[in-house]
Parts: sequence; structure tokens; C-alpha cells
Amino acid sequence: MSADALPPLQRLSAVGQSVWVDFLSRDSIRGGHLQELIDDFAVVGATSNPTIFEKAMSEGSAYDEQLHGLVDGNPDPPDVADVFWELAIQDIKDACDLFHPVWAGERGAPPARDGYVSLEVDPRLAYDTLRTFRDAMRLHERVDRPNLMVKIPATKPGLAAIEDVLAKGRSINVTLIFSLRRYAEVAESYIRGIERLVAEGGDPSGVASVASFFVSRIDTEADRRLEEASAEHPDAAGLRGKLAIANAKLAYAHYLEAFSGPRWEFLAGKGATPQRVLWASTSTKNPDYPDTLYVDGLIGPDTVDTMPEETIKAYQDHGQPQARLRQDLAGAHAVMDELARVGVDYEDVTDTLEREGVEKFSASFEELLQSLRAKRASLAPA
Repeated sequence: MSADALPPLQRLSAVGQSVWVDFLSRDSIRGGHLQELIDDFAVVGATSNPTIFEKAMSEGSAYDEQLHGLVDGNPDPPDVADVFWELAIQDIKDACDLFHPVWAGERGAPPARDGYVSLEVDPRLAYDTLRTFRDAMRLHERVDRPNLMVKIPATKPGLAAIEDVLAKGRSINVTLIFSLRRYAEVAESYIRGIERLVAEGGDPSGVASVASFFVSRIDTEADRRLEEASAEHPDAAGLRGKLAIANAKLAYAHYLEAFSGPRWEFLAGKGATPQRVLWASTSTKNPDYPDTLYVDGLIGPDTVDTMPEETIKAYQDHGQPQARLRQDLAGAHAVMDELARVGVDYEDVTDTLEREGVEKFSASFEELLQSLRAKRASLAPA
């Protein structure tokens, strides 16, 4: 079958973009639904975050049996945060095992590009380098699966933790990247971490990493500011819905530059592989925009798109795959120039989104712990 005759998601794979699902739950893992996404929708990896686990654990009874086992007859029941990690780690282990054939199927040229499952460190540690490092190492040890990626937020303190974890030969998903400046710092942290690993005699071929660059939230924040700016600059409204894709295209251009040249070629010769860019938050938040806007606009080789299930199914139904990431870079730069001309501060947009992203994940984690407290109380014997 020719590539043009394949369904849309399979055609993404044909041009070198991997599809990961941005959702996990015990029901989906054990009930066969996640396997269906692998088999029918070309899904080759999965990501999770505190918001995803909050939704999964607060609904239904899938976690009740394990919760009973953790607290029944236990004279010293674990703290609710420890309960969460027990539940989450079990899900991640099961998901890693489910994706293991994808990961193992590519071992002829290690490391595998896909078959990874991501688990985030405690989001409340986002501004603490040492505790983030320790938490990432703890999760790698507890899950003990070669196809685990631990997610670390790309805050300024997080960058040092990312480098340190990579230098220990562990795979990392760097999350909450919004700005071009921060993306460049993330890529540099990856390269430095791999350099340290090689210098210490380690094998970089077993390390994989993605840089999760957030997309739709950029337009949500920028569009709000453009509406305000249109009172003074009537043409500002014409920039709505354009910054996110322009921003991502410029990030990809930096990826191509960072992972080339003598410095990178030396590491590649030792077995290192580039840190691929992963497009996160690719569902469309504005109902006025096409529901596949951010998937169609960001197709290119050596990238990952992690999508919620509704976006996966929408794209399989009516996506229009075509490699567009390297098209019209001049237009992407022009969007940045026009944004500044109408008075929208790009750096403030991205700084705000990073701060709010950390706050939202921390709030979701606290809500999750509250939900688990309530569920644990409801399961306690009368």
C-alpha cells in the first residue's frame, strides 16, 4: 500500500512523526482500549500528568482494590501522597509493558524512538533542583522499565536537574516548554547531560528524550491579548490563531541547528540520538478553529505529537497530512515582528504560561490528593 493510501495517522508515521496519546487510566490499560489505540490509530507512546491522573483516579472503581490492599488492616496506613505514587507507578508499569513490543521492536538501532510512557515528578518541586533530581531518579528506580521517561518541568531550576538526570543515563521528557529561549536552554541541557555521560564512560545509546513544546495554550493567551490590543491596533485581531504554529516552527528550526555540526556529530558517533521535539497541548481550545489545526500545521520528521484521544480520532477521520514544519519560516518570523508591533509582549506571554502551567499541575496534584483522601475514607470499614 502506498503512503498516500494510508489512513491519516499512519501517514504521519510515514513522514517520521510519532503519535503518542496524552492520556492514561487503569481502565484503558487493562480493558484493552489502549491496545486498540496502538493497533488501529498508530499510537506508539503515552504521556501522563497530574491532571490526567486526577481525572482517572477520581472516577469509577478501577483503583479500589489496590486502595483496599494499601490500607486494610494496616496499622500505619501510608500517607495519601504515597498512596498516589503506588497507584500511579502500577499504571505506568502496566503501560510500559503494553508498549514494550513497540520499544523492543526497534532495538536493532538502539535506543528505540518510540514505545515510551511518561510519568511526571511531583509538580510541587518544579523550582527545587535537588529534590526534582532525586524524585526523577526515585521514579526511574521504582518503575524499573527501560521504556520509561520521567517528566521534568522546564523551569530554570529544572534545567539543572534535567542535565543531571541525563548524565546518569536516564531518559527524560522535558515538559512545559513555551518559549524559544527556554527551548534552546533545554536542548543545551540535553547535550551537556549527554556530554557528561560520555565523559564518564557511559553509553548514551540507551538514553532517549523529548522536549515537550506546548502549542494551543500559546494561542489562547496571545489571542486574549490581541483582542485587547485591537482597540489601539485594529489589525491586531488578524494575528489571532497564528502565534502558536509560528512559535513551534521556529523551535523546530532551532532543533535542526542544535542537533547538527561537529559538537553533536561527536556524540552521535558515540551512539547518542537527538532529543526530539514533542508537540504538546495540540487539541484546539478555540471552537472557531479547525479541530486538527495544530496537528496539521506541525507535521515533520523526527517529531512527536502527543494528542488527547478526541484529537486522535478527529485526525484519523479528516486530517490532511503534509510535512509543513519547514514551510514559510519567513512568515513565522513575520508573525513575531507583527506581534511586537501591536504591543503584545511575547516574552511575557511565554513567562506567564510557564508560571501558570506549573501552578495548574500543582493544583491538579493537590486536587488529586484530596480525591484520594475522600475515596480512601469512603472505602474504610464502618
